[in-house]
Amino acid sequence: MKILVLNCGSSSLKYQLINMENNKVIAKGNCERIGKNQGGSLLTHKIKDQKYTIKEQVDNHEQAINLIIEQLLDQKYGVIESLKEIDAIGHRIVHGGEKFKSSTIINDEVIKAIKECVPLAPIHNPAGLIGIEACRKIMPEKPMVAVFDTAFHQTMPEQSYIYPIPYEYYEKYKIRKYGFHGTSHSYVSKRVAKILNEPLEHLRTVVCHLGQGASICAVNGGKSVDTSMGLTPLSGIPMCTRSGDIDPSIVTFLIKKENLSIEQIESILNKDSGVWGISNISADFRDIETEANNGNKKALLALKIYEYSVAQFIAKYAVSMQGIDAIAFTAGIGENQINVRKAICDNLKFLGVELDEEKNKIKGEESIISTINSKIKILVVPTNEELMIAQDTMQLINNSNK
Repeated sequence: MKILVLNCGSSSLKYQLINMENNKVIAKGNCERIGKNQGGSLLTHKIKDQKYTIKEQVDNHEQAINLIIEQLLDQKYGVIESLKEIDAIGHRIVHGGEKFKSSTIINDEVIKAIKECVPLAPIHNPAGLIGIEACRKIMPEKPMVAVFDTAFHQTMPEQSYIYPIPYEYYEKYKIRKYGFHGTSHSYVSKRVAKILNEPLEHLRTVVCHLGQGASICAVNGGKSVDTSMGLTPLSGIPMCTRSGDIDPSIVTFLIKKENLSIEQIESILNKDSGVWGISNISADFRDIETEANNGNKKALLALKIYEYSVAQFIAKYAVSMQGIDAIAFTAGIGENQINVRKAICDNLKFLGVELDEEKNKIKGEESIISTINSKIKILVVPTNEELMIAQDTMQLINNSNK
């Protein structure tokens, strides 16, 4: 079985074609700057070690999918002979609200429910819906599955997801913590159990998904019991450009002092804050580390705030699970920033965390990086959200055919 995995952003479309017989990626890529006013579209298409760049104006996601299919079928470097070889399509959908506790086969009712969640994810869900509708036009006979970022966190207890504001706002508007990166947290926690050769249901794992967007998750026995992101992906730890948790009154204070609109304050908190806002250098940790090493105090402060916040959330989740057996670092920063991992672990020595600095000198590799004597295992586990989406898609399609 071959599964096409699609991850639609507002002006981008990432994709992978995966052979489920061996879980190998046949081809993958990213179509960027989709839209008439985006400054020219670019498709990067990869097959094994070969990369092809296609510069072609793409006005919408339907055109993007058609362009992707052209590459998959290309006589020179194509990987399939016809669309018949694609058995199903898996879509990453960011927000499923309380309606979806697991992945589901897409039908009219599911599409309607995803639309109802648009107010909770006004940027991400419409993009996912566009991808679904485009596939319906181009490949109407293909079964499709929606895999939700929020579904994994539906196992959180009420004390983890209810906010201390008037309860009526939860009843009226479903304002609560939902959490994100669920597909990644699920995949990584399962890999941790495999690597440690321990039953998943016996492990208390903190997964640190540290990328441009970042979230920490307490996974107890394979189930999410708490996570740092909330109603939206803005809360939790400070991120590359997002503020993370702040005093809510800062918002109203700045609106009054700076005469800001709601849209302006949302943009500041989402695009101008985090390590970028503190350092005023870059949203890229490599640039910030370089400047910090050169004596830039704001760069050093940005790193310290980030590392301190991640460590705080990890320690907090010792309460959620009454202990921690393993800490796993994943995503771009978690997998590749050696010094960031070290600083986070240094803040957790009081819990018995011992990092093996020699083992820690890895990037993007699956490995245990704690010492033998460490009370908590520390791991680096590259995430693979696309494979999780493909596996969920295959399972649901196979079950529906029985």
